[in-house]
Amino acid sequence: MTAAESVAFLWGATTGAHQTEGNNTMSDWWQRETSPGSPLPSPSGDAADSYHRWREDMDLVADSGLTDYRFGIEWARIEPADGFISLAEVDHYRRMVAGAFERGLRPMPTLFHFTVPAWFAASGGWHRDDAVPRFLRYVEAILPVLSDGVERVETINEPNIYAVLASSSRPGDGSLSRGLPVPDPQLSAKMIAAHDAVRDFLRDRLPQIQSGWGISVQDYQAAEGAEDVFHDYVWPRDEVFLEASKGDDWVGIQTYTRGVIGKVDGLPQPLINDRSPVTQTGWEDYPRALGGALKRAADVLGGVPLIVTENGIATDDDERRIAFTEAALQSLWEAKADGVNVAGYFHWSLLDNYEWGTFGPRFGLVSVDRVTFQRTAKPSLAWLGAKAKERLDEH
Repeated sequence: MTAAESVAFLWGATTGAHQTEGNNTMSDWWQRETSPGSPLPSPSGDAADSYHRWREDMDLVADSGLTDYRFGIEWARIEPADGFISLAEVDHYRRMVAGAFERGLRPMPTLFHFTVPAWFAASGGWHRDDAVPRFLRYVEAILPVLSDGVERVETINEPNIYAVLASSSRPGDGSLSRGLPVPDPQLSAKMIAAHDAVRDFLRDRLPQIQSGWGISVQDYQAAEGAEDVFHDYVWPRDEVFLEASKGDDWVGIQTYTRGVIGKVDGLPQPLINDRSPVTQTGWEDYPRALGGALKRAADVLGGVPLIVTENGIATDDDERRIAFTEAALQSLWEAKADGVNVAGYFHWSLLDNYEWGTFGPRFGLVSVDRVTFQRTAKPSLAWLGAKAKERLDEH
């Protein structure tokens, strides 16, 4: 890594708006969580109360030595009713951006992270003919937030996972390493169209902003004898989204595990290794998946800068979290040494938060008391901040 690269490298932690803010009452997920007979084990409720405690969250990031913070902007708060833009909520997110800068953090807002306004979902959601223009109307409404010095924007979080699970009751079901269903082709196309539209809109209105999106790219590996069908498996699940990103300023890579793809009756099929340790989400504990995912993404994207916008492990054992992250980062540096253009690393998640139906999986660098909402930094937060400072000091 050169000195110039070290200055630009992003060292951050990530949160999702619905998973941390709490009381996102006008969203489709809130409706799903609170409807009679909901299949979800738990509603988000107050979540981590980050809507009110975002300053504490940012203090934790800045005090650790990390330099960047990725957080979400909730469309359902900005436009709670069709055509009504809440200026108070726009100002709320402007204060968050300003608060990040006050703490020496570079903010990276995410514009869509699995949730939409309830009115939008009830009228057809992304299947509406005018879905992309309606999304752009929301993006236009938050231009005052993005124009306050923001350098990078993530347009859409995991469009491929959304295209798989938009109608599912729970996004997290262990399927990442046990075989991800094929994303709905129509919804995949709509996600790509929405991302392209926002990228072009921002380039026209705020050309200083670099935009990208965060794609779920796991370390899929071809088993011996399955090389000829491997592309058939990975193409609709993530590579079609990578291919569509070749014109982006950067591409986010969100990696947690690997999947070994074999061939059964001439078709690609994930091979299950029940002997490997798994995390609280049921995913194989395989930290070096990060390097493999980065290399596969680079094979598609060439020199487009890659930013790891999510990587982490669900565990109550913080020493295991540190060991996982250290091995994942080592694989990142090896990929970078092999020529992969990696521009940043964001850990998922800053907080133990709501994981789409449950508070069970613990991804956080910080624990949150479910009654008082008191934040308690785990040793892994200081460890990651020290790693960031060490790398920056080296260069």
